[in-house]
Amino acid sequence: MQDSSQTNRRRQDRIQAVLPVRVRGIDTAGVSFEELAHTLDLTPTGVRLGAIRHQVKALETLTIFYHQRRMDFRVVWIKLLDGTKEYQVGLKAFSQEKEAWGLSLFNSQAQPTANTYAATGA
Repeated sequence: MQDSSQTNRRRQDRIQAVLPVRVRGIDTAGVSFEELAHTLDLTPTGVRLGAIRHQVKALETLTIFYHQRRMDFRVVWIKLLDGTKEYQVGLKAFSQEKEAWGLSLFNSQAQPTANTYAATGA
């Protein structure tokens, strides 16, 4: 029998939001890169990215640029998408900012409007 900590690994709710970002880091070959990607979902302390075309290692640092914001994250996991040369990457923030993305997504009142932000790319 599994306890609740094994069946529910998520510590925070995810909010689906597709936001364009610029990603800077070092790939597994030791080569620095900068590319355009997008978020898939957000939490107050992390993000899942899509459209990453460089393989990165867990525990590496990636810098995400969104509008005028710069945020540093640690790579938690990476997954190659079947039949593609693209990766999804799970990241955890080094520090928790109240409004890291500038969207007020994590207020309990803002959750119903999260899709509006995602659709408009605000």
